[in-house]
Amino acid sequence: MFGLHSIKLPHFSASADQTTRRLKPPTTVAISMSQHIGAPCEPLVKVGDYVYLGQKIADSAAFVSAPIHASVSGTVTEIKEVVAINGKLCKTVIIESDNRMQLFPEIAPPVVETRQDFINAVRESGVIGLGGAGFPTHVKLAFDPEKTKIDTLLLNGAECEPYITSDYRELMENTDAIIGGVKLIMKYLEIPRCVIGIEADKPEAIEKLRKLTAPMPAIKIVKLKSAYPQGAEKVLVYSLTGRVVGEGKLPSDVGCMVMNVSTAGFIHSYIRTGMPLVKRRVTIDGNVVNSPSNIFVSVGTQLHEILKETGTRKDPDRIIMGGPMMGACAFDPDTPVGKTSNAVLLFADSPVHKESACIRCGKCVRACPLNLMPTELEHAYDARDAKQLEKLKVGLCMNCGACSFVCPAKRSLAEKNQLAKDFVRQQQAKEKK
Repeated sequence: MFGLHSIKLPHFSASADQTTRRLKPPTTVAISMSQHIGAPCEPLVKVGDYVYLGQKIADSAAFVSAPIHASVSGTVTEIKEVVAINGKLCKTVIIESDNRMQLFPEIAPPVVETRQDFINAVRESGVIGLGGAGFPTHVKLAFDPEKTKIDTLLLNGAECEPYITSDYRELMENTDAIIGGVKLIMKYLEIPRCVIGIEADKPEAIEKLRKLTAPMPAIKIVKLKSAYPQGAEKVLVYSLTGRVVGEGKLPSDVGCMVMNVSTAGFIHSYIRTGMPLVKRRVTIDGNVVNSPSNIFVSVGTQLHEILKETGTRKDPDRIIMGGPMMGACAFDPDTPVGKTSNAVLLFADSPVHKESACIRCGKCVRACPLNLMPTELEHAYDARDAKQLEKLKVGLCMNCGACSFVCPAKRSLAEKNQLAKDFVRQQQAKEKK
């Protein structure tokens, strides 16, 4: 049955009990114009302009997009194309900080009286999904209630990847704002109930949320099994409601809206203060980090600034932006932190595995939470058989990496699935021409 497969991962949550601290403002920020899923933004500033903290510096007319704001005050010194962590060229605004962090004078709490006011405010905040996916939040909120019936808001507090504890610290440090955000969403979108899912390995957070929501019958706290990938959107919907989100479908198709706890907390803060998304909490950990911790980091801060502040026992040979299962390796110490960066993991003496032949053990099949057949998908991709890939439902793969993790032959199954999905899209586009 859908959603019953999972794997056990070590937690390595050394930063979990450390109160979030603030990284001093960076000397320079490199703010990418592509901070989210959807259309990249275009700069609203030019070289030589002085910008304030919180000032909008980029936007797009596209619906699936979100504006970008300056994370420091200072001078725009350059606008250039930079190779992003995904290997694509992306326009980037470089701001040299004046170390004054002068707030944009026009920042004020938004006036929200209607549903549309609320959606507009969320868009202007620049918030995107802070769990890592990066989908513009206002797009998720802007469903047509006449066509789409949402009866349940699901808040994702699972945080099931090793090392990452940024959402856990949000749950512990910003509890009131999370519930405040939930209430705002339920009020303005007329969603009757909310379920907050938190993994069982976070008992203090579960207890804290249950005490706070005890007088709120419309908000339910559910203890989830501690397993990976419990926090994946489709898995979470099934775990909390029993509803199945089919291939090519969204949670809204089964009456659900899924949101990360940090996103809900930010929405409440923005409606209260008018301060847009210019920083985020990032977990810093790994086997060379002196003091694993969570740090508030200005968007656009480059990795070398973080490394200076945190300190390492030796030079890392691998830097991962995000978690070890779904994150991406940074190839440049000038790589900037983006809105979707929930962790920076630093490792030395990283093992290098050599692939061997598949032994037909079936571990990857038993590990896949969506009941796919990774070995068959690999064969179909190697044969460049788009029809077979479609038949095997490659489009359902969510890149959780469970298949690669359990494979004793160390085959790159998850990576092949991503290549396969792109191959199928290319073939479908050719057929349409």
